[in-house]
Amino acid sequence: MELILLQKVTNLGGLGDKVKVKPGYGRNFLVPQGKAVPATAANVEAFEQRRAEYEAKAKAQLDGAEGRKARLEGQMVTIAANASTEGKLFGSVGPRDIAEAFTAAGFELNKSEVVMGEGPIRKTGEFEVLIHLHADVELTVKVEVVPES
Repeated sequence: MELILLQKVTNLGGLGDKVKVKPGYGRNFLVPQGKAVPATAANVEAFEQRRAEYEAKAKAQLDGAEGRKARLEGQMVTIAANASTEGKLFGSVGPRDIAEAFTAAGFELNKSEVVMGEGPIRKTGEFEVLIHLHADVELTVKVEVVPES
């Protein structure tokens, strides 16, 4: 399936690139999310006419992500969780818990922006978590998990 990207997609391409992807990825993710359109002649022509608009939108998104990165840089949240005396959690701390903790601290964050490559946190301590705000903007924040008292 051949598509025209309407914004930068990590590991795929940038704005205006023609890419070939598997039909399911294009049909179920890229097109419904507004990240791409099918590469028909009419869509190619329409894209070229609106290229400046798409580039301005992409720049605004990047600037917004850079601003959020500056506010989040060096921040830390503490999450209280039910834990045993050895420090093992009864349950886990996942992306939703981390996003809610940052939002409660005054930093808007969605759970989809929290990347936990090694899975949820299952013990107490201090951890570094990757935050993916934009295809070009990532940062690491600290999350401290403490036992509930």
